[in-house]
Amino acid sequence: MTTDLVQHDLIRPSEVTLRDTNTTRTPRFSKLFGGWVSQDMAMDLGTANTLVYIKGKGIVLNEPSVVAVQEEDGRAVAVGKAAKDMYGKTSKKIRCVRPMKDGVIADFEITHLMIKDFITRVSTRWQLRRPRLVVSIPSGVTMVEKRAVIDAALASGARQIHLIEEPMAAAIGSGMPVTECGGNMIVDIGGGTTEVAVISMGSTVYSESVRIAGDEMDEAIENFIRRAFNLQVGIFEAERIKITIGSAMPMSETREIKIFGRDLATGVPREMVIDDAIVRRALKEPVTAIVEAVHRALERTSPELAEDIIGKGIYLAGGGALLAGLPERLSLETSIRFLRAANPLTAIVRGTGTVLEDFKEMRHVCIA
Repeated sequence: MTTDLVQHDLIRPSEVTLRDTNTTRTPRFSKLFGGWVSQDMAMDLGTANTLVYIKGKGIVLNEPSVVAVQEEDGRAVAVGKAAKDMYGKTSKKIRCVRPMKDGVIADFEITHLMIKDFITRVSTRWQLRRPRLVVSIPSGVTMVEKRAVIDAALASGARQIHLIEEPMAAAIGSGMPVTECGGNMIVDIGGGTTEVAVISMGSTVYSESVRIAGDEMDEAIENFIRRAFNLQVGIFEAERIKITIGSAMPMSETREIKIFGRDLATGVPREMVIDDAIVRRALKEPVTAIVEAVHRALERTSPELAEDIIGKGIYLAGGGALLAGLPERLSLETSIRFLRAANPLTAIVRGTGTVLEDFKEMRHVCIA
């Protein structure tokens, strides 16, 4: 890539316009025909799940980021929950793919198919203009990774793309006063990345993206069970174990779950019962990595912002925030109050949707 092209890409990565023919319309016209003219959308393109928010309607789609494709011609057989249900159960003719890895696009073509399918599902059949799309991305992505998101969204039918960093979207979705002069700290634990950020006056003062999150927790459980019990469980079985009895610190009552897998010695299916103490041992490394990321953020925050953070507390968002005992573990490690956002699974898309609803006023929080 030449220097000229690189400089061109750096001008406005948050806004790519194919054709925007904005015209003045009366309120009555917008009310009656606004949905036919264009349906602007916000999207949380996550490693584990993709959520779509439509302006004026709210969250209209929440599906796993999984696509089942034909090996022969690359045609999508199923997208979302239907594809996740097929995972590990298909013949060699069909391949189930998770096209997002560590919060970024790992397979461009499959991601394009997935975004196009989701946009088609929620769009009005007749539209005069293609939709504007606001997409959340991890804070630590490279320019190449940003371009991949932009190109996939444009190829899927959007006319205009704006990017917002996930910590900023999560903070807005959690109800934090991000535009005020004062420190706000958010920890967003998604499927592929953990985002730790300090935000003040509508911009990010400090951010770190650690590629250890929900997927790594699932892999840690899967590997621990294989080593300790000689039992191979699937990645979605490991996810079920984490959700059901996973915890970051000992709970008041012992919890147990029956798990299913393949015995590596005999090769036959086997079931067994494990308790939360076993899962906690499996999760020790990823949980410790998240705690250390929070410590680094606090160490690099100015005393003035730290005072605000201590007073307001630190918010947790993302699916990983639902891990039992995690707020208490972080509070114990830092002596600062940690709070779960209301419905942490949808905090990012709600924040992105808030920006979309009041785009003229909130546009400055997008990446520029």
